[in-house]
Amino acid sequence: MTVSDTGPDRPWLVLFGLALGVTVTNGFARFAYGLILPAMKAELGWTYAQAGWLNTANALGYMAGAVLTMILIGRINPSHLFNFGLVTTAVALFATGQDEALWWQTLWRVLAGLFGAMSFSTAGVLTAQLFRDEPRKNALAIALLFGFGGGLGIVLAGAVLPLMIDAWGNGSWPWAWTLIGLACFAILPLSFWAAHSVRPPRQTERHAAPLPLRSILGEMAGYAGFGLGYIVYFTFLSAWMTEQGASARLIAAVWVMLGFCLCLSPFLWRPVFARFDNGLPLAMVLGGIATGSVLPVLVPTGAGLVVSAAIFGLCVFMSPGAVTNFVRRNLEPAAWGRAISLFTVIFAVAQTVGPYGAGLLGDLMGGIGVSLAVAAGILLVGAICALMQRPLRPAA
Repeated sequence: MTVSDTGPDRPWLVLFGLALGVTVTNGFARFAYGLILPAMKAELGWTYAQAGWLNTANALGYMAGAVLTMILIGRINPSHLFNFGLVTTAVALFATGQDEALWWQTLWRVLAGLFGAMSFSTAGVLTAQLFRDEPRKNALAIALLFGFGGGLGIVLAGAVLPLMIDAWGNGSWPWAWTLIGLACFAILPLSFWAAHSVRPPRQTERHAAPLPLRSILGEMAGYAGFGLGYIVYFTFLSAWMTEQGASARLIAAVWVMLGFCLCLSPFLWRPVFARFDNGLPLAMVLGGIATGSVLPVLVPTGAGLVVSAAIFGLCVFMSPGAVTNFVRRNLEPAAWGRAISLFTVIFAVAQTVGPYGAGLLGDLMGGIGVSLAVAAGILLVGAICALMQRPLRPAA
């Protein structure tokens, strides 16, 4: 059972503040590394496996954070978890640029993942409360949270970091992390206010009904495929472009296109989320991500890369949106927090394999392109699994 609360007075401003939190936890903490990776790899003499390891370390931390959030979310206000995760993620990103030692980099990538998972998991829970009685607005809000929030971070990082590193040299990579950390600190006040403006439903029963795991197996398997496959593109796209001799301007243009399309993606997917309460939205999203992932290998030209970034960007952050929408439309509000945390754990476990495995494969094959193609195949398998998911009850 839940206690119903009145929504915030300015829900769209609250949504903007929550989306800025996703800018920190996704756009900066998880995906800006792909922009800095080529400089770190060249300056520090890393192999692809070592470079991929740092994102696997981040994913391991994210997995631990997702499990911890799943345990705590019934005991601690999600707003408090969101804000704690946000400030600690900002500290971790700032600290990443202060030492080049691999153990130091590993430590802070793990902590950025752990704390970032707290904010990311609870951001969806908080956003789901903004328009509880208006399904279409709710679908748009969830899509904007993940699409605009993550997209803004990638636009900002993509527009600045490749050109800065090109101008200052590969040795400037620590300044890139310092700049990201400072940007995170600037975001904190509005995100703090937004989280405290939302009053999510509270558990009034000590033991809530168990989640219908067998009934949501297709959605869970599809989301696992997403975690395995998508991270390869984000981790190694810039490295692959550098391998192909791409200029800093082309890399920046591709990432800005990626981030811009991420910001647009909520409007593309809004009618799909509002209409369907089964696994079809996630299946469609995964199909698009797979297409974007394999295009750089099939069409390794400037135009091919830009089109790849556009397709990938229009789809990739809608996967958590599709899952959050599925949960909201099929489960009771009191179960939303636990269900979203469960999906986050599944996703986190799956994505730990991707970066290091792709790096090893890239070292073995003498190039990272084959890893992008394999990732696309995994995403297609996930799409097939999601397509089998049926709704649990009539749409709300």
